[in-house]
Amino acid sequence: MTQPTTVYFGADAGNADTRSLAPKVYLRTLLYSTSKRGNVLSSLHVRLTRGETTQTFNVWVYGEEKLKRGSGLYVGEQGVVLNHHFLPPSDTAFKFVPGKYKVEMFAARVDHPQPQLLWSEILELPQLLVEQMDKELAGGVYFDWQPNSRSYHAHMR
Repeated sequence: MTQPTTVYFGADAGNADTRSLAPKVYLRTLLYSTSKRGNVLSSLHVRLTRGETTQTFNVWVYGEEKLKRGSGLYVGEQGVVLNHHFLPPSDTAFKFVPGKYKVEMFAARVDHPQPQLLWSEILELPQLLVEQMDKELAGGVYFDWQPNSRSYHAHMR
């Protein structure tokens, strides 16, 4: 997996009822295989850790314009670039609060079902942006990768 160019923490704006939006983690990245025959992923998930709190976002949806529920993805040697959306289970009450989050992305392959860590990063969600996020019904914070400084820049869009 390459370094994601964008990571998003916020509301899942795909829901029509903006007052009951689920939290979402979104990222865009290239997945590739070092194997000539490629790999088939059975699932992807993201885990956020902040202090003593850990939340798994295991509902995986991917695609460009038309989104599909993640239920398998062939990743060949040339790779595949997609938008990946992750939601927590529907019975989870999770809220983004200020602080440092460890973001980890895991993949399970069909031939190796134990999830493997693909990528990990520490992202800081500033108090000011959380306050702005709370004011917007469908608000969220984007972290854009800056290759020159090898860091993410957090901002609202």
